[in-house]
Amino acid sequence: MPLDRLAAAGDPQLRRVLVYARGRRDPFTAAEVAAELGVHRNVARVRLDRLVEARFLTVALERRGGRRGPGAGRPAKVYRVAPELEGVEFPDRRLAELVSLLVKRVPARARRNALRETGEDFGRHLAATAGLRPSPDVATGLDRVCNALGSLGFQVSVISIEGDRAELKSPTCPLRPIVVKCLDASGIDHGMWAGLVEGAVSGASADRVECRTPCCLTGDAACSVLLTLGLRASESTKKTGR
Repeated sequence: MPLDRLAAAGDPQLRRVLVYARGRRDPFTAAEVAAELGVHRNVARVRLDRLVEARFLTVALERRGGRRGPGAGRPAKVYRVAPELEGVEFPDRRLAELVSLLVKRVPARARRNALRETGEDFGRHLAATAGLRPSPDVATGLDRVCNALGSLGFQVSVISIEGDRAELKSPTCPLRPIVVKCLDASGIDHGMWAGLVEGAVSGASADRVECRTPCCLTGDAACSVLLTLGLRASESTKKTGR
């Protein structure tokens, strides 16, 4: 019988491994977990495989370091945080359903702006909770967004930055489980990322940040967060060094 997600999250030893996994931006092996947590490699492997069974992680055989051909050695089991489409609660409070009902209560004419502004405020709240501080450099600021969300248990990585545009990836986006249940809540999600950017990049304003999340409903993919920061040309040049 597959390991229940709630049981896995409630097990202190498994939760310790899961916290480590979500704090990593790159794939990792059982040996790395063992070294970090001070346990035997076999113990680390068993705990990792139980988290795979509970759908918190995925695993694949890969050769580390890009080596190929004779002498490359045997492939290693490499673990990644799995895309998360549902939260883990006990008891199930059905918060996504509650948000969906609240969204429908907002008059259609005002809904788009109201949800976006709510998301911006939520992003600012997350930034304050994580102690996020702005940087004059875009790359540093977005890296701080990743670290801030990582400290709250959500894995995020910077994929690319080009001028005023950036792409982030997050298998555990904070609001994805709600957006999956209520697509209209995507406005809150977009506003959240804008609020986080405002708290991380000097000169950025949440109301000027554009956000798209094209993979949000793709179950086997991490969220792709496409950002246009809305910086003035002089600010963008100065902050990216281009």
